[in-house]
Amino acid sequence: MSRRTAPATIVETDVPARLDRLPWGRFHWLVVVALGITWILDGLEVTLTGSVAGALRQSPTLRFSAADVGFANSAYLAGAVLGALFFGWLTDRLGRKKLFSITLAVYFSATAATAFAWDLPSFALLRFITGAGIGGEYSAINSAIQELIPARRRGWTDLAINGSFWVGAAIAGMGSIVLLDPALFDPDLGWRIAFFLGAAIGVVILFLRRFIPESPRWLIVHGRTEEAERIVADIERRSDAPTGPAPRARLLARSHTPLGDVFAVILRTYPRRAVLGLILMAAQAFCYNAIFFTYAMMLTDFYGVRADAVGWYVLPFAAGNVAGPLLLGRFFDTIGRRRMIAFTYAMSALLLALTGWLFREGMLDATTQTLCWSITFFFASAAASSAYLTVAESFPLETRALTIAIFYALGTGIGGVIAPWAFGVLVESGSRGAVMGGYLFAAGLMALAGAAAWWLGIDSERRPLEDVARPLSWQDD
Repeated sequence: MSRRTAPATIVETDVPARLDRLPWGRFHWLVVVALGITWILDGLEVTLTGSVAGALRQSPTLRFSAADVGFANSAYLAGAVLGALFFGWLTDRLGRKKLFSITLAVYFSATAATAFAWDLPSFALLRFITGAGIGGEYSAINSAIQELIPARRRGWTDLAINGSFWVGAAIAGMGSIVLLDPALFDPDLGWRIAFFLGAAIGVVILFLRRFIPESPRWLIVHGRTEEAERIVADIERRSDAPTGPAPRARLLARSHTPLGDVFAVILRTYPRRAVLGLILMAAQAFCYNAIFFTYAMMLTDFYGVRADAVGWYVLPFAAGNVAGPLLLGRFFDTIGRRRMIAFTYAMSALLLALTGWLFREGMLDATTQTLCWSITFFFASAAASSAYLTVAESFPLETRALTIAIFYALGTGIGGVIAPWAFGVLVESGSRGAVMGGYLFAAGLMALAGAAAWWLGIDSERRPLEDVARPLSWQDD
């Protein structure tokens, strides 16, 4: 069978409906584990850089300042932005599965190489490349999750997988406790070993991803109908899925979607969704990247926590972030997307502002500061995950990966890249009032996003993707 189909070919299929009626089974758990690892790796990387901030500043080779650490973190985020755009474009053209291996290989090669950095430019460059691999993962993985998970479970699954970022954070936190202990490792060696953690996990997951098929929805719109039918039939056979007639769709197959069509969809077809996606992405990016990239410096500079003990404070923080999407995620499929997105963003804003005020007034110590962060990010984690869910399901299949990349890039570029550096400067100033000002700014962005979700949000819960955003190739009978 040819892998490319003439643009005029009409495909009639029931594959999307059959994917949505599948019972939850082993296949879906494989998707969750093999693809959800992206967020675990990102959490590992972000937390490692935060946890080893003190070690990087104390390293006899690097001797970074707080601003240097913030600059390196911003380089990681800048790489993620550009990687998302480039690999997102490739994902829509070449398929979800092919990009899994490429982006994962870029990631674990670069993070392993970070262990050999010798100065700020080399460290920042390798963090940039690591970020590019992770950014590329976002597009391919979010697309595949949306297209492989049944509509009735799409919200909870997406939030739970995005929340697994904090599993990686916990792993990094525990690893840093051991690796940054000067009694066990030389100060200039422990942080280098730490960066091999992500590379080791990446190699294992590369093997698991061999068993994840290409998205049947993507195959259909590219004319590879027989391949899509085989994949779905195999999943049905192994999961005791219901058989019988299913609603059919007619699609116009084509080899790729022109970039002009992608931007027409964003700017002309769904402008309200575009505004909402940008606001949600930018607000959560600033909030998370500002606070989490610099939390270690907050603990060391304001509370006198030793660099090798920072990992102990990551664990309760990570627990709150994991629990939020897991416990609140089901309500995004029952109470509804719009209500829950607005609620989680608003609660995050309120709690973040309160934490900033308590910090300025000197009413917190290292333990209670961490407790406040844990409670705040219980809600903020669900809110941030819902931003990815909103963008991923709000636009047509042919543009999904690149659209995710565009909004991730814009949101992170606007709200995230400058945040670690800016907060690093605020922390280094030693002024509690200045740091509180940063907290309030982040809270204001989250409040704005909550209001936008209430006003512009769509009720997409439990609806097929083809109903939420009709494919560009859709043909009416």
